[in-house]
Amino acid sequence: MQLGIDIVPVARIAAAIEKYGDRFLQRIYTPAELKYARGNPEKLAGRWAAKEAVLKALGGRGRFPRMNLVEVLPGKRGAPEVTLTREPTPQIAVSITHDGGLAMAVASVIEDTARKPRPRIPPELRLPERPEDANKGTFGQVVVVAGSLGYTGAPYLTATAAARAGAGYVRLLAAETIYPILAVKCTEVVVTQVPEVGPGILGHAGLETLLRFCAAADACVIGPGLGREFSTRRLVLDLLAQLKGPAVIDADALNALSEQRKLLPRLKASLVLTPHPAEMARLTGLTVDAIQADREATAARFAAEWGHVVVLKGSKTVIAEPGGTVRVNPHGNPALASAGTGDVLAGIIGGLLAQGLEAFEAAVTGVFLHGATGDEASARMGDAGVLASDLLPLIPVTIRDLKPLLRRARA
Repeated sequence: MQLGIDIVPVARIAAAIEKYGDRFLQRIYTPAELKYARGNPEKLAGRWAAKEAVLKALGGRGRFPRMNLVEVLPGKRGAPEVTLTREPTPQIAVSITHDGGLAMAVASVIEDTARKPRPRIPPELRLPERPEDANKGTFGQVVVVAGSLGYTGAPYLTATAAARAGAGYVRLLAAETIYPILAVKCTEVVVTQVPEVGPGILGHAGLETLLRFCAAADACVIGPGLGREFSTRRLVLDLLAQLKGPAVIDADALNALSEQRKLLPRLKASLVLTPHPAEMARLTGLTVDAIQADREATAARFAAEWGHVVVLKGSKTVIAEPGGTVRVNPHGNPALASAGTGDVLAGIIGGLLAQGLEAFEAAVTGVFLHGATGDEASARMGDAGVLASDLLPLIPVTIRDLKPLLRRARA
């Protein structure tokens, strides 16, 4: 249950009516409310207070840019009833009172059906502890190896998502040519330039630098926007062969591995592989249709063969671990069907790995958190036009809202 309360002087509403007239009334009230109030400032003040209380109970004005999207009218028994004019209305109780020239209202959202029902929390979902005496070192360091000329969005999204997921320190390793762009764009991330073999192209000239920083990190994310140059593919394979700590392998790093499939079971690091269906096809030699026909079995089979966690992305993302456990993410949201959202997911999982979660825990938690953040973005903005960068500031909000649900689920 969520509560909202508001109080407004009747004289303030009367003054607004006198000063702005119909322009004020039509912006705030629905035609039915205006018909009911018949210009009575006390009744209009009561509607104002009730609308504000309802909006507060629903979490603010993010979904409601205008107050006339909330309608408050007397019900059959005279008590006020609430209707949302542009989306399904949850069960809302509201009470209005007047005294001493003031109108006051209290609203309670009893059952929020305007949003999608909250999905069941998987047993592996775990949010890292945040002790009060912590410092940035408490929450781990993520190193992101990403980006190439023309693909500077991917490293920005990945590195920032790792920080938004709670990592204490994030370092982005970028080719010399694109370093100035990312150094300006990523103000909360340490950007370090790496020797390149061509404009914006990482190759063997940067291997020593990458190995040094990855060895000092708690987790790495490798691949977003790296490009598919021959020298870059060789660099990725040599880096992975020597990697010892946990890592998320995404995008072009997966494409590099698809050329050396036999290498996967021999890699010593604890890896989370995050392919979409086309990348999974390249990694396995199967067709996309065959993969999509049985996503769970495919993810489970190759997680076991490779000895690493597999996150098969898409609607109802599948997460499989080598021991045979498979989880299907309950979220499915068209708001996430846009370029860059996969980079955000890779960063979230990397941030959770750095904070001490095991690979399967980090994958399950990261995918769930990513989907729930997509739901939050959709609730605020709609299903169309949500950008990957829109998810970034909502990740901490989703973590905050998820914590009490997780406590109740574990009780």
